[in-house]
Amino acid sequence: MLELLRPGGFIMIPLLVCSIMALAIVIERFWTLRNQRIAPTETINELWRWIKRKELNARRMKQVQESSPLGQILVAGLMNAKHGRDVMKDSIEQEASRVVHELERFLNPLGTIAVITPLLGLLGTVIGMIKVFAQIQMGGVGDPGLLAGGISEALITTAAGLTIAIPALIFHRFFLRRVDEMVVSMEQEAVKLVEVVHGDREIKVEGA
Repeated sequence: MLELLRPGGFIMIPLLVCSIMALAIVIERFWTLRNQRIAPTETINELWRWIKRKELNARRMKQVQESSPLGQILVAGLMNAKHGRDVMKDSIEQEASRVVHELERFLNPLGTIAVITPLLGLLGTVIGMIKVFAQIQMGGVGDPGLLAGGISEALITTAAGLTIAIPALIFHRFFLRRVDEMVVSMEQEAVKLVEVVHGDREIKVEGA
């Protein structure tokens, strides 16, 4: 590992740290942003059955609330349904904003890594080129092979920075898109809940 880092100089250390952080965030977000974790179909369908059969009670609402982020949003609305449509919608929106904030967790750091790693790589290259020209000034061109080797080493940090930044940017966009899709799905379920509770919509549930 040290043999790979040494040619790029000290700039390779923050680049290595950024690469480890990016990898950790990508793995964590893949694990967290799963549909079955955010909005488990079985639990939500069971909630609709309970509502239709008028079998929903405090114990079952707690079960739904603890099952998923979507469950937390729906239960927040149900707990305030008796106060009217507007209060129910406000409760859903407040809980949804908290849930969305959690869904977007670590995405800003991932986006920052995608932005700064090419700059760190460029900084390392500039520093390396300064050293190369300083050697030329002191001892002349000398061995062209040695000069080419110095330039090659200077460019290592730029290559490393881009190697980290490109996947980080791709995954950042991917996770943002996934969060957007989940938010739309949760909004649809929340709107359906408000309409069903206030008698504006009939609900059809499989197995009901």
